[in-house]
Amino acid sequence: MRTAIFLLLLLAIAAIPGSLVPQRSADPNGVNQYFRDNPVLAPVLDTFQVFDVYSSVWFSAIYLLLFVSLIGCVIPRTWHHLKALRTPPPRTPARLARLEGYRRVVVPAGAKDASGASLNEAHVVETARQQLRRAGYRVRLFDGGGLSVSAERGYLRETGNLVFHVALLGMLIAIGIGSGFGYHGQRVVVVGQKFVNVLADYDSFIPGRFVGESLPPYRIQVDKFSASYEEQNLKALGVATDFTAYVTTTVGDSAPQKATIKVNHPLRIEGTSVYLLGNGFAPKITVRDPSGKVVKSESIPFLPQDIYLTSLGIVKVPDGLSEQLGMVGMFYPTAAPKQDGGLTSRYPGLLNPVLTLNVFAGDLGLDTGRPVSEYALNTDGMTAIAGAGSGVDSLRLTPGQTADLPDGLGTVTFENVSPPGTKDGDLSDSVSRFVSLDIRHDPSQGWMLFFALCVIGGLLTALFVPRRRVWVKATAADDGSMLIEYAALARGEDPTLDRAIAEVAEKHAAALGLG
Repeated sequence: MRTAIFLLLLLAIAAIPGSLVPQRSADPNGVNQYFRDNPVLAPVLDTFQVFDVYSSVWFSAIYLLLFVSLIGCVIPRTWHHLKALRTPPPRTPARLARLEGYRRVVVPAGAKDASGASLNEAHVVETARQQLRRAGYRVRLFDGGGLSVSAERGYLRETGNLVFHVALLGMLIAIGIGSGFGYHGQRVVVVGQKFVNVLADYDSFIPGRFVGESLPPYRIQVDKFSASYEEQNLKALGVATDFTAYVTTTVGDSAPQKATIKVNHPLRIEGTSVYLLGNGFAPKITVRDPSGKVVKSESIPFLPQDIYLTSLGIVKVPDGLSEQLGMVGMFYPTAAPKQDGGLTSRYPGLLNPVLTLNVFAGDLGLDTGRPVSEYALNTDGMTAIAGAGSGVDSLRLTPGQTADLPDGLGTVTFENVSPPGTKDGDLSDSVSRFVSLDIRHDPSQGWMLFFALCVIGGLLTALFVPRRRVWVKATAADDGSMLIEYAALARGEDPTLDRAIAEVAEKHAAALGLG
């Protein structure tokens, strides 16, 4: 047990680096940023697998040693416990007065019970035996130096202790199975678009070691997204109160089904759980060349930067124009001027949507063969032609508005996607929304719940079930009187022992009619 406790402490200490630095399994972009920010320290930490703490050699070694230690603790204790369960209560000690909680009652000669029958040793001990048996004790009668009953209870305490440790082992095994056969990934889906559960359709995907390329066949179409914001309390104006994604799911060739996804209310489909992680706006931006030909028209997710959904987005136009274009955009759902002349958003709803674009021309870096994030723009090989110190103001657009690109490169339009029949001036649906979905498959969830309940149940049983032995002995004297002795012995800490033996004596006396 000392070894197991030491290893548990060591495991907790070993997990600390995983919370101090980004981990490749959870935040690969954060790891890359850490390398850029700490070019000297990062390679040293990587040598010691600090960016892969939970799959590192040293963390796995502690984990496996703990596993072996728990097995070495549980097996002999289980065998000893099974032997103890088959062992009858021990013989009554010769000197009960030396034990804790000692009580004695002297019954005078000729005493009778409640029914009028004379009291004798056999009757006194049998009454005690029945009483203790009803209280959950295992009992055994002895004859020697007076009749006595030996009673024992509390084996459930050790059973709970063993259940606790076995459940810990079960949790360790379940974690291993879950990490090996589970997977999770993320996908940003614009309202009106679909997500298909195939590897190619994930924005990021982290599989377990034994996960193949074949995933459960289903697709999710996001039909609508609604958000509610606080409007009554001025101190919390604009704080989100509810998010709901309305989706249509299709499993294989079956009929489509309607469903909803809310925060903390995931969609369960084909063994996976689909969580709603975040949301934002996806302005539809159309870029045309000087002749008016559309070279790009897409709803592009802009990532929220604050609670009022001031959002940052990247637009890349690699083909169709005389130069490659990159645009860094800021979207303001409810634009309001700042003192420095810039813009900010005062509310997350679409009350005054404005899109600003800084435009860069040059090489987007898409032909190097290295993966490039669609949410970042490397401007090292590009020239600013609008905003960003170019001498030309940033492009500022409202839904439905078109602006000319500098240097006669073409035009850019911020499309108004309001459905037909929308009243003029109603901008509540003028910009598309997107949702960020987290898809997780963990085959160990049910087992983890079961073992967690076993851990709690076993721990409570081990803490609150007392382990004690009780003896009741009746000895006849030469003058016809009788001495009844009560004593108890605790196995471990039992602050209620004195009260328990007092209750046994009181109930026994009442049953004999001596109260």
